[in-house]
Amino acid sequence: MKKLIFIVSMLAFGQALYAQSTVKGYVYHDANGNGKRDRREQGVAGVSVSNGVQVVATDQKGHYELPVGDDNIIFVIKPAGYGVPINDNNQPQFYYIHKPNGSPALKYGGVAPTGPLPKSVDFALIQQEEPVTFSALIFGDPQAYNEQEIDYFSKGVVAEVAGIKDVAFGLSLGDLVGDHLVLHSPYVKAVAEVGIPWYNLMGNHDMDFDVLADSLSDETYEATFGPANYAFNYGDAHFIVLDDILYPDPRDGKGYWGGFRKDQLDFVENNLKHVDKDKLIVLAFHIPLLHENEGAFRNADRQRLFDLLKDYSNTLSLSAHTHLQRQNFYGEADGWRQAKPHHEYNAGTTSGDWYSGELNEDGVPMSTMRDGTPKGYAFLRINGNKYVIDYKVAGEPNDMQIKLFHPKVIARGRRSQAGIFANFFMGHEGNTVEYRIGDGKWRPMTYTEAPDPEFVRLLYRWDTADELMPGRRPSNAVNSTHLWRGNIPTDLPVGEHRIEVRATDMFGRTFTQQSTYRLAEPVANQ
Repeated sequence: MKKLIFIVSMLAFGQALYAQSTVKGYVYHDANGNGKRDRREQGVAGVSVSNGVQVVATDQKGHYELPVGDDNIIFVIKPAGYGVPINDNNQPQFYYIHKPNGSPALKYGGVAPTGPLPKSVDFALIQQEEPVTFSALIFGDPQAYNEQEIDYFSKGVVAEVAGIKDVAFGLSLGDLVGDHLVLHSPYVKAVAEVGIPWYNLMGNHDMDFDVLADSLSDETYEATFGPANYAFNYGDAHFIVLDDILYPDPRDGKGYWGGFRKDQLDFVENNLKHVDKDKLIVLAFHIPLLHENEGAFRNADRQRLFDLLKDYSNTLSLSAHTHLQRQNFYGEADGWRQAKPHHEYNAGTTSGDWYSGELNEDGVPMSTMRDGTPKGYAFLRINGNKYVIDYKVAGEPNDMQIKLFHPKVIARGRRSQAGIFANFFMGHEGNTVEYRIGDGKWRPMTYTEAPDPEFVRLLYRWDTADELMPGRRPSNAVNSTHLWRGNIPTDLPVGEHRIEVRATDMFGRTFTQQSTYRLAEPVANQ
């Protein structure tokens, strides 16, 4: 009898253990939009669901099963043609946090205990018209360190796009705040005013620093935003969002390093098994994949990522972090395994140069970045599996794509080493940038990697002022990767002359900018 009781008890224990080590549920069409699976609502087949590493597809009834431990976020990978519910702050609700005991003791709290796993973890989908031609709004580094900077973000950027139409969703590329994680909540409320579904990813200033393992550095982030690694589909594009900060740095236990854990890349591999090869794969992470030295990013992780993408001919990476703007291209020498280089758009930031610089009429810092790129945001415009990117300078017209610097007045007939500089914000070496004076002949400008002289001029205003200026001095200038120079003619008649610059971007589109300078008779030597 005792033996029988023992066997029954062990069976019951084994069943309980199985119930706690497997999550199951349905992905269903929420026809009435009430957020719960009603009896007549149909499951959706072939939808990917993940526990953060493994990825499975739902069966014909919309059912799935996945293994779980004591620290998992289960999430649905939104299929094209469907939306997921959004909360009052326009955050997509596509995940379930399973942390029965909650996060370890942390300064900012992390996730509260979630208790036992529900019998069924179900995910609602809502059918929606989803064209293959669409736009997404991209924010780099809002990175507010206090409530005042949240206000700068709201007034300087969010107010400009609040209520925007014909944009499918938004995505912030990390550093949502600046280390003080209680600001995640006001950040969420601020960006909710845009009025569209908004996705986020984790930056190195969104982490829990009081942890000993990288897998725990996102605990407080998860409490507000859900998984730090996830994916979703829209139209013919497949988005993969990743945390690419290793903290603590595995080399010395101090600071952070760009890279991925094995489980994150396992997720990418398992996820791509369910993605058609002709889709546009858009990867989004915070730290760029720069390869110039291994001090910035772990080479082996970038290589495995590139290996996983070798059969996908349409790809794009989005990153931020640098508070600059540049186009990075990765070819065979960098481990990219296709003939066409991989493009990474390292986006300019909504905080610009960390909310520095002179204040505008609204009391918001101008915050031009160190490479001369004005603060702003981007539109990712996708058509099928192709894309273009537009950069929008905050507070300026859409056609503001080039900033010119040149003398205002110069002596007629005298040779001068002064030049005409064109900062083409979305440009890169190899673009065609030309200029002409008046209706004269178009001449090529010379690509040059140097500090933007217009930014240097703004910087020196701070260093030569007789009184303290409102705001905060900008960072020192760095070489711009999108700067061109042309000689300034002095052999024209005295008077005002029009400068016109035209630049063609990597997508074949041409932009122009005009200015004027004046030739005057030289002042006689005294």
